[in-house]
Amino acid sequence: MDENAVFSFVIDADYDRQRADAVLSSLMEDVSRSYIQKLIAGGAMKVDGSAEVSKKLLLKAGQTVELTIPPAVPCEAQPEDIPLDIVFEDEDLIVVNKPKGMVVHPAAGNLSGTLVNALLFHCGKLSAINGVERPGIVHRIDKDTSGLLVAAKTDAAHRGLSEQFAEHSITRLYRGVCFFGLNDDSITIDAPIGRDPRNRLRNAVVPDGRHAVTHINVLKRYKGYTEFSAKLETGRTHQIRVHMAYISRPLLGDELYGPARQPYRTNGQMLHAEVLGFVHPVTGQYMEFSVQPPGEYLNVLAKLPE
Repeated sequence: MDENAVFSFVIDADYDRQRADAVLSSLMEDVSRSYIQKLIAGGAMKVDGSAEVSKKLLLKAGQTVELTIPPAVPCEAQPEDIPLDIVFEDEDLIVVNKPKGMVVHPAAGNLSGTLVNALLFHCGKLSAINGVERPGIVHRIDKDTSGLLVAAKTDAAHRGLSEQFAEHSITRLYRGVCFFGLNDDSITIDAPIGRDPRNRLRNAVVPDGRHAVTHINVLKRYKGYTEFSAKLETGRTHQIRVHMAYISRPLLGDELYGPARQPYRTNGQMLHAEVLGFVHPVTGQYMEFSVQPPGEYLNVLAKLPE
């Protein structure tokens, strides 16, 4: 990225009287809240055309907020020859089926072997908007969640996809298995998510958390378990896992939000990003992709008592 990227949002009623850093963090899922706070303090935010430097500024419905992100420094992640399951690719973006167990981007404890390392080797260059550790990454899925993820090769594609995520217009459907039954065939969980004050490794439903909405539909009922589909309206970290634990239906295999002793060997939670749909940020064409869950998921599903 050779020049500043400017993102503009009109604040709607859902974010009325909320802090600027929290609002921008919600609207820009691929940018960390700490980085947004740093940008605001440096004068990168304008509200109705006037510069504002307070991260605690309470925004009002109808206001226009602009955030300017400066050019990123060169990428520090190293290309690695790691096989990729490529679902779609063109000169602007790439859609991959991420395997279970792969971390999306380098971080402390996972500096290599990530999806970013694999993408850099395959693509050569990715968008630079999200900084040195997460080039090309517009959204994430958990290490032990398999399924579809789109990455941007160019800054223009990155901006276009980010705007769709901010507008909640991206189609994201997951398949998962939880403990116990659900009384209704369809439920909506609307509960804010933030850091769990009792365990820093987890997130939880907390009063001052970020707006989070998950729509759940029952796919099949088993004895003691339920397979469901989950449609994400927002994209918070661990959102489906947190929301299902919140209603006392933790995911099968999820030792962080569910029981420490699991009845089946699953190598993490039974959760798969099955469908991903978006408008191509350059061509304007709506595209939708679907991939079946991996063999481990289907094998465990076959063992559940009916």
